Amino acid sequence: MSRMLRRLSLAAAISLAIASQAQAQEADRVTQLEALVHAQQDELAAMKQTMDAQSRDIADLRQQLHDRDLDALRGEGAPAASLAGAAATATGVVSAAATLDAMTPFAPQSPGGSAPSHFAAAPQAPGGQGGGQATGQPPGSQPTAQQPVGRAPTEESQRPQVAQIFDQPGVLTPHGKFVLEPSLQVGYSATDRVALIGYTIIPAILIGLIDVRQVKATAATATLTGRWGVTNRFELEGRVPYLYANTDTISREIFTGSATDRVFTTHGSGLGDVEMTARYQFNQGGPDKAYWVGWLRYKSRTGKDIFEVPTDCVTRCVDNATGTGLPLELPTGTGFAAIQPGVTWLYASDPVVFFGGFSYLHNFERHDVQRTVLTGAPEGFPQTTTEPLGDIKAGDQLGFNVGMGLALNEKAAISFGYDMSWVDKIKQNGEPLPGSARLILGTLLIGGSYTFNEHVSLNLSLGVGVTRDTPDTTFTARVPVTF
Repeated sequence: MSRMLRRLSLAAAISLAIASQAQAQEADRVTQLEALVHAQQDELAAMKQTMDAQSRDIADLRQQLHDRDLDALRGEGAPAASLAGAAATATGVVSAAATLDAMTPFAPQSPGGSAPSHFAAAPQAPGGQGGGQATGQPPGSQPTAQQPVGRAPTEESQRPQVAQIFDQPGVLTPHGKFVLEPSLQVGYSATDRVALIGYTIIPAILIGLIDVRQVKATAATATLTGRWGVTNRFELEGRVPYLYANTDTISREIFTGSATDRVFTTHGSGLGDVEMTARYQFNQGGPDKAYWVGWLRYKSRTGKDIFEVPTDCVTRCVDNATGTGLPLELPTGTGFAAIQPGVTWLYASDPVVFFGGFSYLHNFERHDVQRTVLTGAPEGFPQTTTEPLGDIKAGDQLGFNVGMGLALNEKAAISFGYDMSWVDKIKQNGEPLPGSARLILGTLLIGGSYTFNEHVSLNLSLGVGVTRDTPDTTFTARVPVTF
């Protein structure tokens, strides 16, 4: 009996020992599994950080590719090799991300519900970008040489900009860039005026005088323009013009019986109306999507206006002879402050670029306006007098333009376009000014640009008036310099 008890005790002790050893082994196994789960969670966290960094890299590369498309239209495009490298990098990052997503479901599920991976995270390169595995290089292969992203374009690979023919450019200045653009514009116009002074006794028989005048006007405007890219979508512009104008009026003095033409010449020079413009790009355009840019322009009246220059007397300083009523000096400004909102668009469709815009110019009314007029009085008497005009409102202006540009090679481009504006009547004291009429100004333009290097280019344009109220010809030369 005692022997039986000893055997049962021994068996129980052995069982307890075996159970204790099994429990210890199970505890070690659980500890190892927990350590493995924690390690896999750490791997997942590291890979998540890598994926986040790669996602940011993808977004940056897409933005850089978009900026290069935009710069190509600005004339600051990236080299083809750089674009290919950026595209390959973007493709590699996407491939690596897709590979990680595809491998993750085969890993065991962690207690937290996330999918740990047994694959090691890609090493982080300086700046947060992934290493060779993150850029799509197969294991064991040598990484291919790529052009550095964001490198300044070389002269050979730079694409030409669209030749600017309108006052408002279509594409904004890049962020942090400053463009200084001196320009010179020369315009010429000639008009004929016929005035019948008298009365008719029967049709086709006039009793009186016929006043025939030819007016030939030439104007040259030198402008210094500065544009600063505040962001990639917002820029500010300032323009300071200096104007020289000359007008020759050819006519015969009426009521004098003169058979000789006389020339009445006036000219003026000085600072013109300073302007400020702000532009903002509304959308993220691209090669197959139009860019829309809204802008707001303010024009001051810093130039000498028509009310500040003396006007010839209505009665000339010769008895029984009428004066010209023309200004003795030409103004250099319009005399009215104005604000002009507008929108321009640009659409690239290989191999041409279409562009255009709409605008509305509002002139602010001036109150209690006066002008200085010669009296024609003998010497010793006042030679000038002040003539009150009341409230003067220049007509508002509605305009639109459309054009297309074509690149000839890597440095040269040409553009064609048409610009039209409708100008309302001038009003005095709330009523249309006698003799004032609505005007339609139409100009056909052709221009060309040549890029010398990434900083300097030359832009020429020629405008031809297609309506009687438009200058006959206008020639403009611009030299934008980018800093």
